Order: sequence, then C-alpha cells, then structure tokens
Amino acid sequence: MIVRHTVLRRGHKLLKSHLHPTCLRRTSTVPGTGIESTAASLANSEKEMHSIDSFLNSLLPKDKPLITPVDGTDQDPKGILHKYHATNRLKRQTKHLGSTIAPHYEPHKLLSNPPGPNEVTLELLMASQAHLGHATSLWHPANQRYIFGIRQGIHIISLEMTAAYLRRAAKIVKAVCAKGGLVLFVGTREGHQRCVVNAAKLAGACHLFQRWVPGSITNGQQILGTCKMKVVDEFDQEIPEMHGFLEDQPVLKPDLVVCLNPLENFILLRECGMNNIPTIGIVDTDCNPTWVTYPIPANDDSMRSVQVIAGVLGKAGEEGQVLRRQMAEEKKNRWEGRSMQESTLARMDPISGRILRVEM
Repeated sequence: MIVRHTVLRRGHKLLKSHLHPTCLRRTSTVPGTGIESTAASLANSEKEMHSIDSFLNSLLPKDKPLITPVDGTDQDPKGILHKYHATNRLKRQTKHLGSTIAPHYEPHKLLSNPPGPNEVTLELLMASQAHLGHATSLWHPANQRYIFGIRQGIHIISLEMTAAYLRRAAKIVKAVCAKGGLVLFVGTREGHQRCVVNAAKLAGACHLFQRWVPGSITNGQQILGTCKMKVVDEFDQEIPEMHGFLEDQPVLKPDLVVCLNPLENFILLRECGMNNIPTIGIVDTDCNPTWVTYPIPANDDSMRSVQVIAGVLGKAGEEGQVLRRQMAEEKKNRWEGRSMQESTLARMDPISGRILRVEM
C-alpha cells in the first residue's frame, strides 16, 4: 500500500525527467483553455510539412528543388521557372507509363457526323449490334434468306445482306432527292426522335416521330386539307406568284417513305401500298419483309443500329440534294448563255410556228 501511494504521488515527476517535453500530455485534472494544445498541433503539422518538402526535394537534383518550404523562404532564386522545368522532367520520365486510349464509341458522333453510304462496313454494322435478331420462336419464315445462323437460341442476321440492302436503299434515297422528290422519315419509338429529325434535316425531307394518324394518305384531303403549301423553284426559293394556283391542288403525298420501325406502323405501310408509294424499312427477324418495298435486314431494337441506318440514308439524301442543285445551276448557266434567237428556234418551228420541244 505504501509503495502504491508513492507511485501515484511521485510517478508523473519521474516520467517528466526521462521523456521529451513535446511528447508529454497535460497530466493535471483541471481542464485548460485549449490554446496551448492548438498551438502545439500547428507546430507539429508545420514540422511534418517541412519533412515532406525535404523528402520531395531530395528526389530531385539538389540545385533545383520542386517544393518551396512552408515558411516562405524560396531556395530557388528563379522560382516558377525551375518548377516548370521540374514538371516537364517528370512528364518526360513518366510519359511511357500507363495505357494508350484507342478510338472508342462516341454516341454523339452518329448524330453530328453520321457515316455515308461509302463508309458502311461490316465492322461498323457489327459494332452497332445490327446482326442480333430475335428468339428463334419469334422468327418470320420469310426472313430465312437474311439469317446467317443461330446462337444460343437467337437468330443472327447476315451482315453482308444488311450492307448490300443498305447501300441499295441509300441509292434510292439519293435518286429521289436528286429528282426533287418528297421523302418522309418515320420513327415512332422512344429515342427515335433525334436520329429521325437529323436524317430529315440532312436530306431536306419531312419527319414524323409521333403516332401516325390513320388515313393521312388515303383520306388526306379531309385530314390535311387545311395545311398550307408553297411552290418553290429548283433553288428552293419560294414563288409567291403561284399561290393562286394552289386552291384546287390536292394534298401532297410523299414520293418515298423511310420507316425505322415497321411493326408499329403497319397502317402507314398499308396506305403507302394502296397508293403505290415505295417504302424503305428496317426488318428484324420477327417482321414480315413483304410489308416494305425495299427491306433492310437489321436489328431494329438497337438504338445504335437505328442511328447508323438513319444517318446513312440521311447522308445519301444530302448527296442527292447537292446533285440536284448542281444540275439546276448548270442548267441555268446553259440557258443564260444562249441568245434569244437560238432559244426561240429551239422551241418553235420557224415555218409552222408549232412548238416542237421545250429545252430548259
């Protein structure tokens, strides 16, 4: 008991004589103000920063330290310039580390810069998942010529057939746009809006991304009779003098319809068939390819596949519009270069006065 009481009374004095003063804690039971402890913690953190700076500077040449001491004393007379050179040295030493980032898929590129008909490859179609069909239990027998095989109960579409039919459809869209025809792009599924609008903008065509109103073609005079029309020339400039001839003009019908989801737009395809309007559609393994005039066997459930096909057709329409304007410009220059007498003789017989042919 006597020894224990002695240790309790005199033990802290014995410990003070052997330990460093900065490592001791306050042993009094009376709570302090906290100022001394805060100052001590700041001093310890400053010492730690000094030690880290000295360690980093030891890794570099002695005459060019990278880290300036915390106390503000700059060991480098040139300061920022030496830090800049030190950073460049580190970049040169570590540039071989890490991995090289290869070209990867960027979704916005299919909308801002879609591929053209000449850029269609099997690698592009496979990357866009255009080869994936539906389950074998859902297939339509008319799609047998488009099917490459079966994989884990899923039909695989032949990408060679997809590329060939896509190029054929692109030629059709280009020819219709070159002749000044009216093309309608239709895509009513969720997510089709951007690609449909972008393709129609490229081709100078119309678009529809909402529900098709039944009878818009077969009974268009009653449904679309109040829509306004305008007459434009070969340079897409409006001709206001022709407004008086549009009173008895019937409702316009598209010359070509591009449907991205034929299953949901069977009524539209039916009306186009009744009015002899050619159609282009993405046909999956569960769809009847006879519904459309020019089928494109591909996966219609993949948004990337739909964007690739819509972008290719839009680019083809853009090429057709450029070709049409070039032909109109050449025709205008050829007509302006001829004299009035030559143009009259070319159109009228000088003896009988009858019109033989009209050359524009």
